[in-house]
Amino acid sequence: MRISDHRYNRDLLRIDLALRFIRHEARTQTIRAWTGLSDDRIRKLYRSYVNEPGVAVSRPRGKSPQQAALFTRSPELKEESSLLASLCSLLGALPRAGTQVSQSALANLSRGELLCQAFEVYRDLVADPRISFENLVFLVRALAEGDELTLAGCEVCGALTVFDRITFRAHHCPFCASRAD
Repeated sequence: MRISDHRYNRDLLRIDLALRFIRHEARTQTIRAWTGLSDDRIRKLYRSYVNEPGVAVSRPRGKSPQQAALFTRSPELKEESSLLASLCSLLGALPRAGTQVSQSALANLSRGELLCQAFEVYRDLVADPRISFENLVFLVRALAEGDELTLAGCEVCGALTVFDRITFRAHHCPFCASRAD
């Protein structure tokens, strides 16, 4: 194997990951951050992918989601975000608790593949998913930073649950919280 073959394999991995992100309706800036591809290359991939017969992919525009309150707004969203965070944790897409990770180290090819796997399992498990892929990317970033959200065990049953760090309520999963009422 020549040394240049490794570079081409890495380029193929970038393109494959970008196409998976496109299928999950990720924004251009998200794809660029996770794959390192240029905006022009991503636009060309969108055009070539969207023109395939039988494929309908919307191209979201604007800023990526940035509100952590979405994940704890209702018991249903808290359940779904906890499921997604648990899947990301199990697959290794989420850095270990207490590990400081920069944004550039968080967004890499291998973690991007794991993120796609977690999202695909989530969509298979949840009948009517409410959390988009862009929201998942924000959730992973928010949990890795640990400023607004945290992933911790329920104080009653131990289930991994996403909690808002700002509120001072007891840490109960939606199931245990509904039983306590």
